[in-house]
Amino acid sequence: MAYNAHLGKVGIWASVLRGDDTARRPQIEEAAAELEELGYGTLWIGGSPSPDMAYRLLAATSRVAVGTSILNIWEHAAPEMAARHAQLTDEFGGRFLLGLGVSHMETRTGLALDHPLAHRPYSAMRSYLDMLDNAPRAVPPAGRALAALGPKMLKLAADRTLGALPYLVTAEHTAKAREVMGAEPLLAPELKVVVQPSGADRAAGRETARGYLSGYLRLANYRNSLQRLGFDESDLDDGGSDRLIDAVFAIGDAEAVRAQVDRFFEAGADHVALQVVTAETGTDIPRDEWRTLAEAMPLER
Repeated sequence: MAYNAHLGKVGIWASVLRGDDTARRPQIEEAAAELEELGYGTLWIGGSPSPDMAYRLLAATSRVAVGTSILNIWEHAAPEMAARHAQLTDEFGGRFLLGLGVSHMETRTGLALDHPLAHRPYSAMRSYLDMLDNAPRAVPPAGRALAALGPKMLKLAADRTLGALPYLVTAEHTAKAREVMGAEPLLAPELKVVVQPSGADRAAGRETARGYLSGYLRLANYRNSLQRLGFDESDLDDGGSDRLIDAVFAIGDAEAVRAQVDRFFEAGADHVALQVVTAETGTDIPRDEWRTLAEAMPLER
């Protein structure tokens, strides 16, 4: 499909790409340029990024797509985002994808708490898309995508955007999402990865994964999503059971990660966004791991 040529089959998801530490921005921009040369199709900026963060990565590269994964709709007014989308599109030839999400009730502050749609995420997102459509220069459906887990949001993503960017999901979720969305819309799940040398202790990899996953398992929407997939409360306690960890992470060497990525493709994914998890996720710039993974991924160089 057309968007595969634009986004590629495999991208990199990383909150460190936000560039919050101004002193490290040159390193991050250098890493972004290397990711492009390695053949990754899209750089996904995690942690509720702004278009300004995307601008820096777009300016540091020439071909790779850059997406927000995801921009929090409660923190960014739709008319302003439409104007910024138009600016980035004009300057960088359509390489920018506006990924949108409703965030988590547990982490909302300020405006989101008082908004009449604060407890109605589906309606809030639909209203935001309406505002993007009615802006002086609208954000076209092909220029936006949604963080979506449940059937209603997945259907909204399919009907009114390029597609869905599911986070913290399994290959089984991808298969269900494809059934809901139909064959054409983009389905680009995120997959967490702990890279280990061949033959390394898997238990150690699981502990690294568990340390990172524990924070997400405090959020109701992820717990609900995982329970819909058949995990019970015991799977969600203490950072996650081995069964859960093995379903939402790829742990091992590059070939083991590729096998998990292929399971997502077989389930109906068009693109997989790899998030490398380390003991210092969020501050590490894991260039060695990105290089290692590139050797086994279906990248276009």
